[in-house]
Amino acid sequence: MPTDPPGKTPVKGTESHALLHEMIRSFTTLARTLNLSHAVRELGSTRQTLRRHISLLEELKGVELFVVKDRQYQLTDEGSRALPEALEILARGSSWLMGHISHYNGMQRVHAVLPGDVHFWLQQQPMGELWESKRSLLRECFRAWALAGGDLESEKMKHVRPYFMVYRNSPNGWICVEIGDLASYVSWYGWATARSSIGRALYGMPGGDEFAHLMVEPFEDAANHHNARLDHIHTQLQREQDGPKVPLNYRRLLLAGRFPDGSFALISVLDRCFDITIDDLGPDEIHAMPEDLVMPAHPVEALFEQPKRE
Repeated sequence: MPTDPPGKTPVKGTESHALLHEMIRSFTTLARTLNLSHAVRELGSTRQTLRRHISLLEELKGVELFVVKDRQYQLTDEGSRALPEALEILARGSSWLMGHISHYNGMQRVHAVLPGDVHFWLQQQPMGELWESKRSLLRECFRAWALAGGDLESEKMKHVRPYFMVYRNSPNGWICVEIGDLASYVSWYGWATARSSIGRALYGMPGGDEFAHLMVEPFEDAANHHNARLDHIHTQLQREQDGPKVPLNYRRLLLAGRFPDGSFALISVLDRCFDITIDDLGPDEIHAMPEDLVMPAHPVEALFEQPKRE
């Protein structure tokens, strides 16, 4: 009978690792539905199998993920903290398998088809694109950020801060803590939805879980390197619940910042426009966005904008 090599201790639950994907699917589905019958039907599984998956996952992690009160499933605090990473693991695995994410010259490219036949395109751009663009908003935000050293409260960022969305990382994922009155998010979804989104995790904001997971990796990239990142994005999103999906283009600048206590703040600035470059999209697809959704080309007082050389 085989024995473990000297000095090696068997890893708890090793025999269950082959089930990991199905266990995580069971966990995330039950976490979303909080109803055993609904989760079983959606998974095409059985009650016994789903319960076994949850039990094994709890044993492996050493925490309780759910409690049942009045015959209703509820996430524990540990379950709530585990959910964003579980969703990300599933999303990354699916993206890798379907070939949704690739890299060219170190720049990330994404093409994913989300529920409802919604296409999501993202192409990371070199930071030098800021200086080539005719649009000044992101360039001005970048200059202000550099001069402020990332300090959110700096006077040098005061004039561009109304365009910011600010996030803080937490055990429950990236939490939106600030939305400026002039941010693209406000003019897209409206004041009420924007204000209601403050305090929500990225996965709980409009767009759905699948859209949110595609946002996470660029966030992590900017956070891990404490630097700036520029992306061009094309997709379709609803502006209101039950409304039609509308084509949407935007340039997005992510900036590593600091809250007053010195903790990390992730700044996101969006500029809705036609001036995006995505290799697999033609002009007709890019110009499908209604023209009245384009943000003004020079919307910000350009304190640090330098005249372009002729």
